[in-house]
Amino acid sequence: MNTHDDERYASGRPSSPDEITVEALGALSKALETTERARGHLYGFHQLTGTADFELDRAVELLRAAGHDAWADRVETEILGRNVIPDHWTFQIVESYNNTYYEPFRDLERAAVAALADGREHRLEARFKKRRRTAGHPDHTPGEGMED
Repeated sequence: MNTHDDERYASGRPSSPDEITVEALGALSKALETTERARGHLYGFHQLTGTADFELDRAVELLRAAGHDAWADRVETEILGRNVIPDHWTFQIVESYNNTYYEPFRDLERAAVAALADGREHRLEARFKKRRRTAGHPDHTPGEGMED
């Protein structure tokens, strides 16, 4: 346990939220985890689109080397550096997602855990672990956060 945990548990075992609250916080956390995955896909979209845009430089160069200047010009003017949606490159989409959705969601989830579960994350999973472990088995030790 770290110092913060020592202080939190100094007065004895912390109050334990009821089962429905733990389940609700588990659902909220799972939704946030899904949002984290969506955000990762958004970063993947951003990186893949950027990589494709930089590869266009090579395509333009090769088209010119092959004597296809008109096609090189079209790629350069019609696609290279183009917005992916009106007025936006992918980094702007990522920033908007982070500012408008992800960060407020993450902040709300943290505030709910702080207010309803004494700041302890993953109480639902800790309860699953407690129910599913085999007492006395060396690979089923309770570990930290198993007071519930």
